[in-house]
Amino acid sequence: MYMYLTTGTRDFMEKLQNRHVNEKMILMHGGGKSLLLHETDGKSVFQSPRRYEVISSAGTLKEDGYFVYNNVPVTDEGRPVFEHRFSSGDDRIENQKGFIAYRLLRPLDSDTYIVMTEWEEAADYDRWKHSQVFKSSPLSVDMKEFAGNTTHIFSSASYITTYSAKTDDEE
Repeated sequence: MYMYLTTGTRDFMEKLQNRHVNEKMILMHGGGKSLLLHETDGKSVFQSPRRYEVISSAGTLKEDGYFVYNNVPVTDEGRPVFEHRFSSGDDRIENQKGFIAYRLLRPLDSDTYIVMTEWEEAADYDRWKHSQVFKSSPLSVDMKEFAGNTTHIFSSASYITTYSAKTDDEE
């Protein structure tokens, strides 16, 4: 399974999505931009997408959730360590109120992995982030602590981006 991401204006992303109604796409908005997600076993319909391989997943993506992207730049030698840590199934997140889906995305054209979660709403993510379950999950670990004294696996600081896939009427 692959995930392709592209950004642009809301109008352009809506037109692109409408041209490909038979493809699994989710349009979301956040940080002053619109993002169109295309999850497929095949090739992307986007001209120049950010390309990822889905290497771990849980749940089914929905078209009206709250998405959290933990963007983590990883060195080439750090990839196996990072992937092992984040793809070892922690099903406790799946039992959290409002949880919809999880994807671990391996970059095909860059060094930045994405650990993506989808929630019913932002409050569900916030509740989970302050829970004991989160504190014991790989997502809560300070990346410096995670690297420990081993090989430096991060090429730069990680960062979080959030998007809402709800339409203006639903927000």
